[in-house]
Amino acid sequence: MPSSTLIWLMAGAVLCLTELLLPSAFVAFMMGISAFVVALLSLVGLSIWLQVTIWLLLSTVLVVLSRRFLQPRRRNSKIQDAIIAETLIEIPAGQTGRVLYEGNSWRAKCDDEKLSIAPHQRVYVVRREGTTLIVVPENILNH
Repeated sequence: MPSSTLIWLMAGAVLCLTELLLPSAFVAFMMGISAFVVALLSLVGLSIWLQVTIWLLLSTVLVVLSRRFLQPRRRNSKIQDAIIAETLIEIPAGQTGRVLYEGNSWRAKCDDEKLSIAPHQRVYVVRREGTTLIVVPENILNH
C-alpha cells in the first residue's frame, strides 16, 4: 500500500472522528469521506497534487450537497399570530420605526404603508421580514 494511501485513510478517519467529537454541521465528516475516496484513487498512482485537488473539489461538492439536502430549508420567519408589541418611537407612514418586542428593541414597519403609528402605542406583530417586524396598530383590529 503506497504511503499516500495510508495518509489519506488516517486523515479520513481523523476527520470523521472529529465530527463525532466536535460537530461541525457535517463539514469534517464530508472531508473525511472525501479523504477515503482519494485513498482509493491513490492506489492507481495519481500524483499527490492531483490527489489534493480531487480531495478539495470532492470535499467542497459534498459539503454543498450536505447543506442542501440534510439541513432544513429556511422559511420566511413566521411569528405567532397577534403577538403584542409597543412602539418606542413613531412609525411614519411607509417608513420604519422601533418597537419593544419580547424585551428587545426591533426595527418595525406598519403593514399599511399609508398609516403612521404614534409612539407608545400597542401594536400587533403580524410577520417578520428579515430583521424588520411588520406591525398593525391595535386600534385597527378593534374596529
